[in-house]
Amino acid sequence: MTTILLVDDEPSSRYAMSRALAKDGHRLLEAGNGREALEVLAKEAVDAMLLDVAMPGMDGITTLKEMKKLGARPPVIVVTAHGSEKIAVEAMKAGAFDYLAKPYDIEELRVVVRKALEAAGVVAENRRLKEEVARLSGLGDLVGESAAMRAVYDRIEKVAGSKVPVLVRGASGTGKELVAREIHRRSGLAGAFVAMNCAAVPETLIESELFGHEKGAFTGATERRKGKFLAADGGTLFLDEVGDMPIGTQAKLLRVLQEQVIEPLGSDKPVRVDVRVVSATHRDLEKGIAEGKFREDLYYRLNVVDIRLPSLGERGNDVLVLARRFLAAAAKAHGREAEGFTAEAERALVARAWPGNVRELRNVIERAVVLAGGAQVDVLDLAGPAAAPSAAAAPTALPFQEARKQVLEDFERAYLTAKLKENAGNVSRTATAIGMHRQSLQQKLRELKINPHLFKA
Repeated sequence: MTTILLVDDEPSSRYAMSRALAKDGHRLLEAGNGREALEVLAKEAVDAMLLDVAMPGMDGITTLKEMKKLGARPPVIVVTAHGSEKIAVEAMKAGAFDYLAKPYDIEELRVVVRKALEAAGVVAENRRLKEEVARLSGLGDLVGESAAMRAVYDRIEKVAGSKVPVLVRGASGTGKELVAREIHRRSGLAGAFVAMNCAAVPETLIESELFGHEKGAFTGATERRKGKFLAADGGTLFLDEVGDMPIGTQAKLLRVLQEQVIEPLGSDKPVRVDVRVVSATHRDLEKGIAEGKFREDLYYRLNVVDIRLPSLGERGNDVLVLARRFLAAAAKAHGREAEGFTAEAERALVARAWPGNVRELRNVIERAVVLAGGAQVDVLDLAGPAAAPSAAAAPTALPFQEARKQVLEDFERAYLTAKLKENAGNVSRTATAIGMHRQSLQQKLRELKINPHLFKA
């Protein structure tokens, strides 16, 4: 059933409109002025609206402008006195769908309303189709068409409108903060999105960062600080790498989540907050619980709904979708003419393991765009210096032996990919060119998951 809002300061006019439209089975709502109309629109889903222009207080034109600010979208038919065509034109410029001049014919009223409802249906369907098309290739700043990512998008859409805590899980570089930002963007919360990396804050300062402190609360506290929870009041607090939070701070975080109350350091006055918490980690929290490094009660409080992000290797051709997006952005940012990838480069992108996930891919593409000599990024642009920043930057958080192994693997992959390209994918010629036994090269290619057939001419 369609809902129509009738706005007129004269009860007799509203009665006449109501009587004419009731025959078509509409649900009819009434408002005596513009202010009342805005209040109705804030509470009700209205499909069309009849709005008198000349009303005391807030007139029809002002009401239209206020509706635009609020994002209210129903088609509006303005009702004017006979000879007020100039005002009707002004109303159309302000966003009205059509107008009726008093005295109007009852059938004319019904026809105009019918057209407005039809137009609203077309607009709504177009909007839905555009959103669906956009959703097929991504969600907000999240990019990807794979089944794994579509499952992530579905999960985001289901949880965004609620305020339940969400735990985002995935390896480093998979885009956990982008998921948190998209949840906030779709939540409708009026407050800010505030992010905090729990692994980047010293243990001695993490409680001050979260809950704030009063001036003089500790040595060096020369001024009052409100902290992340207060900064996110009415919005979303994103706790990245929550698995690295000290066990003592975990207990205080649990209390805040349970009671929605914080106590800044140096204060004995509790402060009530209204914050939706989204957390993320690359760690195995269940293992952390077993080892006594993570509180089980906090785990269940944070993990009301979980979203698991796939690694880039699990996302199939999303590698190319992302690479093209990164290429366009990098070319624009750096004033380069790069327009795309050669076929060999695309095959190499798909074949590569990407241990650093989306973050590594972005770094490699940006370097390749800067160093590429022409409009097409070639496999050599990817395999040469472009691979170095990722290889060098990604392992810094790893233990020495793991970091050494990753850098070596990245070098071997880049070097062998370039040599296979030079030799058109011929393993025997490549082995001879680099002074390596053919069987040893084949074994190394299997270890690195490099398919030489991708480089055949």
